[in-house]
Amino acid sequence: MRDALDGKVVLITGASRGIGAGIARRFAAEGAAVALVARSVEPGSGGHLAGSLRELAAEIEADGGRVHCIGADLADPAVDRSGIVREVESVLGPVDVLVNNAAACYYLPFERVSDKRLHVAFEVNVFAPFQLAQACVPSMVERGRGHIVNLTSGIVDVPDSMPFEELAANFKLATTYAVSKAALNRLTTALAAEYAPTIAVNAVAPQAAVATEGATAMMDLPAYMLEPMETMVEATLVLATCDVAYSGHVVRSLPLLRESGRAVRSLDGRSVFEAGE
Repeated sequence: MRDALDGKVVLITGASRGIGAGIARRFAAEGAAVALVARSVEPGSGGHLAGSLRELAAEIEADGGRVHCIGADLADPAVDRSGIVREVESVLGPVDVLVNNAAACYYLPFERVSDKRLHVAFEVNVFAPFQLAQACVPSMVERGRGHIVNLTSGIVDVPDSMPFEELAANFKLATTYAVSKAALNRLTTALAAEYAPTIAVNAVAPQAAVATEGATAMMDLPAYMLEPMETMVEATLVLATCDVAYSGHVVRSLPLLRESGRAVRSLDGRSVFEAGE
C-alpha cells in the first residue's frame, strides 16, 4: 500500500512517541498531512521518556511530509479540544481521519486510586476522544466521508472464568484504565450507529502488550508476552482507509491484519503474524 492517504488530513493524539509516533510516520509515508498532538513538544520535555513532537516533525519533513505540531495536555479539562481541531483546519485543512491514541494508564489497588488519577483517566481516555470527535464530525458529515479510529485495550474484556483470584494481576488493578476504555469502546459503537453510513468509527486493541516507551517504563514483560508496535500501526491504517460501511467494530490488531490480508513485518524483519503467535 502506498499513497493510501494522499491528500488526507489526519489528526493523531499522543503522537510524541510510541504507537502514536509510529502511526504518524506511517500515515505521512502514505501521503497524509499529519497534525500531531501531545504534551511533549520540545526535545527533552518528556522527562525520562524519549521523544517529542518537534523531533518527529523534523523526521517527517525530512522525508517530504507535511506536518503541524500542537502542544496540549489532554488530561487538563481546561484544554480547548475544539480549538485543536480549528487550528488543524486553519493550517492543514478539514480533518479526514481522527486517531484517538493518547491514553492515561494506571494499575493501582482500588483504594489507592486518587480523585486526580480517576479524573485524568476519564479526561484522556473518554472526554478528549468525545470532544475531538464532536469537533471533527460536522465537516466530515458536510463532505460526506470520514474515519475515526480509537485505540483501546484488551483489558476491557470481561473474564469468562472464575474464581477471580486466578485472574492476572492487571485485571485486578484496572478500575480506572479498563473502565474508561470500556466507555471509549461504547462511544465507538454509539458514534458508528449515529453517523452510518457517512463516517467509519472503529476501535482497535493490541492482541498482546506493546513495548512502547511508556509501557516498558511501567512494567518489565518477557518477549513472549509482547507484539511488535507495527501491528497496531498497520491495524490503525486498515481502519483509517477502510470502506465507511465497515464501522462500529472493536477489534484486535492481529486478527484484523489477517482478515485484511495485510503482509506486515516488524523492525527486526520477522513476520508480524509469527511474532504475535
